[in-house]
Amino acid sequence: MAVSGPTELVTGPQLRECHGCGLFQVVPAMAANMRCDCERCGTPLRATRADPTGHCLALTFASLVLFAVLWLTMLMKVSTAGIVHETGLLSGPAELVRHGLWPLAIAVAFTTALAPLGKFAGTLYVLVGLRMRTPPPNLHRIFLLSRKLGTWSMLEVLLLGVFVAYTKLGDLVTIELGPAVYALGILTIVVVWAELALDPQAVWEGIERRGQTHAPMPAVAPMEYRPGAAGCENCGLVCMPAEHDGKCPRCGSIVHERKPDAIGRTIALVIAGAVLYIPANVYPVLTVIQLGSGSPSTIMGGVEELVSSKMYPLALLVFFASVLVPLFKLLGLAAMISATKLTSSAEAAGVLLRQRTRLYFIVAWIGRWSMVDIFMESLLGALVQFGSAVTIDPGAGAMAFCAVVIVTIFAAEAFDPRLMWDAAARNAHRPALPRAAERVPALGLSSGQRPGSA
Repeated sequence: MAVSGPTELVTGPQLRECHGCGLFQVVPAMAANMRCDCERCGTPLRATRADPTGHCLALTFASLVLFAVLWLTMLMKVSTAGIVHETGLLSGPAELVRHGLWPLAIAVAFTTALAPLGKFAGTLYVLVGLRMRTPPPNLHRIFLLSRKLGTWSMLEVLLLGVFVAYTKLGDLVTIELGPAVYALGILTIVVVWAELALDPQAVWEGIERRGQTHAPMPAVAPMEYRPGAAGCENCGLVCMPAEHDGKCPRCGSIVHERKPDAIGRTIALVIAGAVLYIPANVYPVLTVIQLGSGSPSTIMGGVEELVSSKMYPLALLVFFASVLVPLFKLLGLAAMISATKLTSSAEAAGVLLRQRTRLYFIVAWIGRWSMVDIFMESLLGALVQFGSAVTIDPGAGAMAFCAVVIVTIFAAEAFDPRLMWDAAARNAHRPALPRAAERVPALGLSSGQRPGSA
């Protein structure tokens, strides 16, 4: 496996399962500011930090302060014909409710307000708790929840949505940016910085040392694969689920050797996303009425308006995020589902599998950015309500489009990329493979091997 960085060791060796390809391997002892990647597919296994929790604690506290500013201050103010409107973080969802689009309002409020707040508060609770002489209860549950909420926290996408809305409103009304916009910009940087400064494995190890795990931990960590072992997808611990009622003893998550019914659930969600993609592009997402005239606009109609206004970079951004990204996710997931039926064991198959594994993680990451169109529409609807002068109303197409984004995120979460490697007979510990697995390099563990014996 690839390890880079200095050599002063701060962690011990540990057995890990790569959740990209399913290879069990020993992550060697590592120094601070090092990263260890899977030797077979390149998926990151761990990245250490010189101060794995302290910097993140300070940055998370700063995030909460900035988030309070974002909640309590003005986001934007617009005026035309002597009428002035101000909007805050929750003005967009409130306007969506007024138009009867309450499911869309729930999605916007959750991804821009509730999920970020839960992530910041949960992370702060755990990091402060680990520094207390008597830690508060349920550290493992709260840290697990905060990590899951991070998937749905989309403040960086909201910032892009604010930028798009600001650009589109330039020709319609007079705009003034409020303190919340600047807080959002700084907050986006701080959140990324905090995530890079955190070593989640160090937090889980700290929870383990403080006796806050779901169940008693083994006295000696396993260093070789045993039949029935599986890696927890949430905390990374390699454990024997059958010995702990099917749960991870450290974080309490349900552990499966492979995600249950991954192919069936992914196919169902991909089909649902493809069906919803049609009304999302056919029905109007916005209706702009200026001086009594106007017409509904679809996603492509909005792109065409930006092109006609010579806003080419913005038109390209909206086209990419709102049209190409959902289509790319659907086609990418379909291709990966097909790959689980392939059984080629030629040397070229290894290269293809690595590419498909990288494709999976790209698909899982990129889908959130399609929400930029939804955030923009909720802001425009809240800001531009000037009676007969000019109004902007969200349309039913926005509901279908938001559903596409959410369904494809769930589809990526449901798929298990390790199944592609199983289908190519690359995981020797899988008992039902059609042919014997290839011998893996040193530190990769097949059934019955010891660390370094391969």
